[in-house]
Amino acid sequence: MSHNHNHGGGGGGGDMGGGMMMGTALFQVTNIHLAKSFWYIIAGVVGFLGIIRGLNYLEGLRRLRRRRSGSVQFPTRPSNRITQIWATTTALVREVGHPQLYIPIRGLHWATPPPLGRVLVLLAYWAVIIYMMVEDAIVKDAYYWERIGFRNAWVTLMQMPLVYLLAMKVNVVGLIVGVSHERLNWLHRWVARTMFVTATVHGFHFWTEWVRADFVETQLRILPAIKYGLGAWGVLVWTFLTGMQPLRAMAYELFVAQHILSAVIFLWLVYVHIPVYAQQYLWLTVALICLDRLARWAILAWQNTRLRRTKASSTTTCEGVRRLGHEVYLRAVGPSTTVVTIKDVHFSWKAGQYLYLWLPRVGFFEAHPYTIACAHRVPDTCVCNSIQLVVRAHGGFSKRLYRHALKNATAASSSSPSSSPSSSSGAVKGAALTGFVTGPFGAPPRWDIYETMVLISASTGASFTLPILESVVQSRGGTTCVTRIEFVLMACQGDEVEFYTQRLRGSMERAKRAGIELVVHIAITRSGKAREGEAAKMVLLCSDDGERTGSGMSSSSSSSSSAQKHQQHQHQQHRRVVSEESVDGGCCQEKGGLDLEKGDDEAPLAPRTRSESLAGMMREYYSRPDLEELIRGPVEASGGETSVVVCGGPSLTSSVRNCVAALSDERAVHKGTGAQGIHLFVEEYSF
Repeated sequence: MSHNHNHGGGGGGGDMGGGMMMGTALFQVTNIHLAKSFWYIIAGVVGFLGIIRGLNYLEGLRRLRRRRSGSVQFPTRPSNRITQIWATTTALVREVGHPQLYIPIRGLHWATPPPLGRVLVLLAYWAVIIYMMVEDAIVKDAYYWERIGFRNAWVTLMQMPLVYLLAMKVNVVGLIVGVSHERLNWLHRWVARTMFVTATVHGFHFWTEWVRADFVETQLRILPAIKYGLGAWGVLVWTFLTGMQPLRAMAYELFVAQHILSAVIFLWLVYVHIPVYAQQYLWLTVALICLDRLARWAILAWQNTRLRRTKASSTTTCEGVRRLGHEVYLRAVGPSTTVVTIKDVHFSWKAGQYLYLWLPRVGFFEAHPYTIACAHRVPDTCVCNSIQLVVRAHGGFSKRLYRHALKNATAASSSSPSSSPSSSSGAVKGAALTGFVTGPFGAPPRWDIYETMVLISASTGASFTLPILESVVQSRGGTTCVTRIEFVLMACQGDEVEFYTQRLRGSMERAKRAGIELVVHIAITRSGKAREGEAAKMVLLCSDDGERTGSGMSSSSSSSSSAQKHQQHQHQQHRRVVSEESVDGGCCQEKGGLDLEKGDDEAPLAPRTRSESLAGMMREYYSRPDLEELIRGPVEASGGETSVVVCGGPSLTSSVRNCVAALSDERAVHKGTGAQGIHLFVEEYSF
């Protein structure tokens, strides 16, 4: 017995049409019920995570309140049985979720599996999907093939809005859960791959039935909608293949363009393929896309248009705003880095957030996300001048951006050869571009509710960690729980960190004034002995009597007792001292502040002798430091919770994940030993 694959349920004609109607009626109620149940589950999970977010928010307020009261020495510790249970539960979840297997084989890095926590989330999701694929569907009768085919059609359709929802920039799920859209992107890809599997099962069972009945040509002839279904499946195959990391990274701009086009074509093919009674999930998907686009256009218009232009006042260096867009200046730093300064941005942001930058002259159809490389100023100070982005030239837009910066610098130098070093502009800069920004996006956690912070970054990953450092050290007295910060910056060449070391100097001075112990570790992994000391040239250090040795690690002899304890783990060290001169590395300049548009030579750092009152300390390495020791020292010395923040490639982030998980398990965090929690936040380079 054979049946038409008639999704519409009415048009086959004769007995075949009636048979299909009967088959559809048999399966439709159960399938619709399962699809609705799926979304009830999604809503329940999102609501549960939203509640957890709310509880964590209240816990953060509790810590800050205890810190302001000054009644306890360690405000980040649990204060009662309820908070202790919450801390223990949190520690258990963290220990399970952090570990990650990294594949170090050249050419196979992309095959590194997700962290264990994400794997468990996927397994739970797949368990729900598999249950819905087979529940009461595997019955050996005349409708065996059709029953499974229809079931998986509905399972595919019900996932479609979730796939698009997880890709939205203005993301409802992210707003409730407190997770930015780029941190949901991994789930977007895996849900899409799961949908591809269920769509394949759907088509396979119908196709197999037709082949067994020798009915393929007839079905294709009398039901044109089948061809559109095959086309939609072909788009899923194409998206699955091009979404693999090696192909995605080869030409990311091309991937984005074809991905958007494929998504639109897929929706149209699905619209033609499915019956009217199943289109609610299609229209839900379209509604989500429209909502996202309208919200993004509204943000773009709000942040880049002004009806009235404000004028610079006599008390600040604010230059007002353009009616349309912002002035953007490019400056080439080192062999492959571009510093992008966006003028007159009148919005606030949190350290760790990012924005989308559109420069029509560099890439007319391209808007790229970049981390905001500076912290927002504290309240009651100017917030209307500049922000910075640091862009590493990889290819495509970032490479064109770097070339444009070099070209502008050359043109500006040749046009004004008589520029003096004492000029107000300092470094030579080219003509301003007109740029447009959308954002800020991202939902980073609060950084002021931990006692100790360990900030680890590789190269331009400091664009993420340095604003966090700046936001903490510029906090007013009594408003942050942080008492100690370890800042670790690793790079292959000294040129890659020169821009950051200039800003680190100001953070050291502010940390001293705020009573925060700050230790800066800079590792130049490919510098060689001939270039020893280059990383510290912008944070001027004076040699001590210690000998330089093969390990190339430098430190100050002035530190607190906890730093001295950590120092015992280091070996073969030579000493240097940080300058005491104060430089404001903030992003919004009032008169007398550091101008971000000035070149590196505009903030000369004169040598000074060591000061016993200096709170900051800098250590320089000439090979990759031992991350486990760098993390262990602050964690063991901390009397409260420690936050470890890492930004870099998968090799670095997986190492830090495993170090934190192992250390938490070894110390039995919040399990009766007195060891306090270890929070981990990972920002990974990805395309």
